Amino acid sequence: MPKIIAFAGKGGVGKTTIGGILLRYFIEERKEGPILAVDADPNSNLNEVLGVDVRSTIGEARELMKKDVPQGMTKDVWFEYKVHEAIIEGKGFDLLVMGRPEGPGCYCAANSLAKQSIETLKKNYPFVVVDNEAGMEHMSRLVTQDLDYLYVVSDPSPRGLLTAKRIIELIKELNLNIKDWYILVNRARENDERNIAGLAQDKGIKIAGFIREDIALIKADGEGESIFSMPKESSVISDAYSIFAKTLKG
Repeated sequence: MPKIIAFAGKGGVGKTTIGGILLRYFIEERKEGPILAVDADPNSNLNEVLGVDVRSTIGEARELMKKDVPQGMTKDVWFEYKVHEAIIEGKGFDLLVMGRPEGPGCYCAANSLAKQSIETLKKNYPFVVVDNEAGMEHMSRLVTQDLDYLYVVSDPSPRGLLTAKRIIELIKELNLNIKDWYILVNRARENDERNIAGLAQDKGIKIAGFIREDIALIKADGEGESIFSMPKESSVISDAYSIFAKTLKG
């Protein structure tokens, strides 16, 4: 069975970028692959971080299923075809974009088929990396309800740390099956580690690691470059690699 790794956090903390770096880590350092990446955020942009284009999404297939299933083909077979059609092949990874979320007027039969198809699909990969939408209330409803690892990404602000703490509390309230979880502080600046360590201790938060603010990443984002274009010695890559090497077991 594959190991399932998800990223969560409030909007704008960089969880999608860190998720992309994890894929690069698996490809370069662990020599694992292909890895299945799932963009479960309705505001999908993991493809931009990875440098690939999106052709179709699971959400679009759910809507098409209401009217476009060809005669003589069962919904199950048609939907499975659409799921495979939506897979984007990258170098060392495959990407599946969920697209529009479930909501008012959702088509429950299609949602059930989507979950079934993805459960079957993910068995072909050693790891599945999931980029969730902000918060935890709708976490991976069509991807998995069981996680091997969860990385909660925060910025270095007190409000960011408080949000991370609330996400951890929500995990417990929802009784989610998560084997290991870690809080990462992204975009840390000089002296942040010392200041945040004390603040985190006061809030009962354990920080697994810090990823320094990186001008090279800001430049790459501005120029529309993928995470694979970043030099390996850049602080954001080296810091993230160090955290993953320390926290990912097996």
